[in-house]
Amino acid sequence: MARDLDLIEIAVRHWVRQAGIDDGQRPGLSSSEREELARLRKENRVLCEEHDILKRATAFFARGDR
Repeated sequence: MARDLDLIEIAVRHWVRQAGIDDGQRPGLSSSEREELARLRKENRVLCEEHDILKRATAFFARGDR
């Protein structure tokens, strides 16, 4: 069937495995949990960048180089 649709067999296996996880039949992260994790990682990366900028600005103004 996968060959008939010109799909890679490993991709079909992954989809079937993920469907089992999403249905609660297998342990693992559901698709919605994976999406949330990706969103939270991106948000964390942005917050870390903002924190670094604020640290640099604080150090700059503490030196008095205005």
